[in-house]
Amino acid sequence: MSTPARYDFDTVIDRRGTWCVQWDGVADRFGVDGLLPFTISDMDFETAPEVLGALRARLDHGVLGYTTWQQDDFRSAIAHWYATRYGTELDTGRLVYGPSVLSQLSQLLQMWTGEGDGVVVHTPTYDGFRKAITGLGRELRGVPVGDTEALERELERADAKVLVLCSPHNPTGRVWTEAELRETAALARRHGVAVISDEIHADFVHDGYVHVPWTRVAGDGRWAVISSASKSFNFPALTGSYGIIGDPADRAEYLRRMETAEGLASPAVLSLTAHIAAYREGGAWLDEVREYVAGNLALIAERLNGAFPELGWEPPQAGYLAWIDLRPLGVDDEALQRVLIDREKVAIMPGAVYGAPGFLRLNAGCPRSKVEAGVAALVRGVGAVR
Repeated sequence: MSTPARYDFDTVIDRRGTWCVQWDGVADRFGVDGLLPFTISDMDFETAPEVLGALRARLDHGVLGYTTWQQDDFRSAIAHWYATRYGTELDTGRLVYGPSVLSQLSQLLQMWTGEGDGVVVHTPTYDGFRKAITGLGRELRGVPVGDTEALERELERADAKVLVLCSPHNPTGRVWTEAELRETAALARRHGVAVISDEIHADFVHDGYVHVPWTRVAGDGRWAVISSASKSFNFPALTGSYGIIGDPADRAEYLRRMETAEGLASPAVLSLTAHIAAYREGGAWLDEVREYVAGNLALIAERLNGAFPELGWEPPQAGYLAWIDLRPLGVDDEALQRVLIDREKVAIMPGAVYGAPGFLRLNAGCPRSKVEAGVAALVRGVGAVR
């Protein structure tokens, strides 16, 4: 007999009018207001009640002055999470703080690369990486997920300075095996390439797969991990992330830049509060929301494959983002988007955003009723343009 659910993920919460990017900002990307959105990667669920309780208690204190992340409550909560979730011991002296993982990425790229240098990523590529890399005047060099030969060809180029690893991978949901990560670490060391491992999706690895933190395989190379509880516990609006930087001199330089050049010595206190509560008390909530999302992804597979058996679509190994390959159906991307927007009134991210025409990325981090509406609209839309 299964354990009764402690948390409610079925109730629909109206996010309209809350300055929400996914709901209120849909016209910015799709040109039309009022669409049912399956877009930016946040969830439509309330965060864990344990997190909300901690936030309310902190607000009740009433004083919201300057604060510090360099204290044991924050550091030990992260170490506790890595120990209990990943069986990995952290040296908390290696921890740093940042306002977001992309901010950390930008700082590390500025430390470890110069203008025109090559930065290697796996394709398809999260659009935030592309914007950060090209926005700094670095050259983005893509290699297909799983193509080790292509990866080594790019890493051995003299001006390749950094590999940005998304682990687990966004948008495909791929979970790298320990053997794959060790091989990647060896290649990076051999060619003198630094590794920045973005592990913000790590907590959403599904049954049958295991996330291996980069700290376990990094060795002596130059490396950093960047992550946050904000994705898995759904509080990105609080801002806040943390990093793990291997080399002491690199760590000191990162902190110098953040505290002086960027003026970010004092973090958001509610972000610290949320992280501590999530990592100390939120495990049961996370387990339930991941199981619920797995059910959403299974529903998408059932409906898509029922309508189009030739797809043979399988849920991702991690995350709540359904990465759907529609190329077997010969669907025209632009025509499908027009039908989805104009007739079906849904917003689903086109794969071209991530450099992969022929794909869609559908956010399944929401009540099941919304997923049912979205996949039904997608099935009708595909049927209309085939």
